[in-house]
Amino acid sequence: MSIAPLDRAAPTFIAGHRGLVGGAVLRHFLDAGFSHLLTRTSSDLDLRDGAAVEDFFAAERPATVVMAAAKVGGIMANSTYPADFISENLRMQVNVLDAAARHGATHLLFLGSSCIYPKHAPQPIREDSLLTGPLEETNDAYAIAKIAGVLQVQALRRQHDLHYISAMPTNLYGPGDNFHPQNSHVLPGLIRRFHEAKLADAPAVVVWGTGTPLREFLHVEDLARACLFLLEHYDEPAPINVGVGEDLSIRALAEMVADIVGYQGRLEFDTSKPDGTPRKLLDVSKLHGLGWHAEIDLREGLEQTYAWYQEQLAAGAIRAA
Repeated sequence: MSIAPLDRAAPTFIAGHRGLVGGAVLRHFLDAGFSHLLTRTSSDLDLRDGAAVEDFFAAERPATVVMAAAKVGGIMANSTYPADFISENLRMQVNVLDAAARHGATHLLFLGSSCIYPKHAPQPIREDSLLTGPLEETNDAYAIAKIAGVLQVQALRRQHDLHYISAMPTNLYGPGDNFHPQNSHVLPGLIRRFHEAKLADAPAVVVWGTGTPLREFLHVEDLARACLFLLEHYDEPAPINVGVGEDLSIRALAEMVADIVGYQGRLEFDTSKPDGTPRKLLDVSKLHGLGWHAEIDLREGLEQTYAWYQEQLAAGAIRAA
């Protein structure tokens, strides 16, 4: 499906522009010629504050909105703070999507997560697997919030005939990721641990779980390209998956990261820790059918991400252990 190209001169709001996804979207939209990009830090505009969001949309009236703002984290963070994850994400989504509809935003992209799908969904996971089974327990609160966002997009389309869409990215990585020692996702967590182990000449690095779960990883710059592509080529109520269509085991991922970092010690797996979903590979045939494919190879992307991490350490932007 092809729709009219977005107006590059119209006000365009990138919500969450300081995050991994929002930052990449902002860079890509700048490169694509958007000249009126709206951004706000969380201190300037708290998206959990409905009155503040209403005032912002009333004043700026963005024509296009990319909802990339979210409270995110790995297994530990999701397991420890489930109430925060569901409450904060629900409030941000409701505020932004409702205000966008009230104040004339003609296009909106809501970014969800592959964790919205059932824990034991048939692999690769098709978009119509949504709401067909129980969720993964370690991040069900976050998943429910994202599912609510998908349904809100569909409701706004039905009630107001709006060109609002939702996309479900697979696991993301790249420059701008969160490398916090406790609250990061698996890939930046591995990069940090192997880097610190190399510097300390540690004999072994412990990886959570058995190493057998299979995961798919998409470079955030590929996702940013997909965001603009979908806004200009997709207009359906159903969410659409965004991924690469290939996966690998956590063990193989850890071995690749260790090789890129240059760590030569042992890998040990702590099987007392949760694995999460056994496999999570997205069916991206719908997106491929529109003509979009990921371009960045995983190893190439990991090398780029590790180089960025080292630059941030050297600049003091990331605190060393």
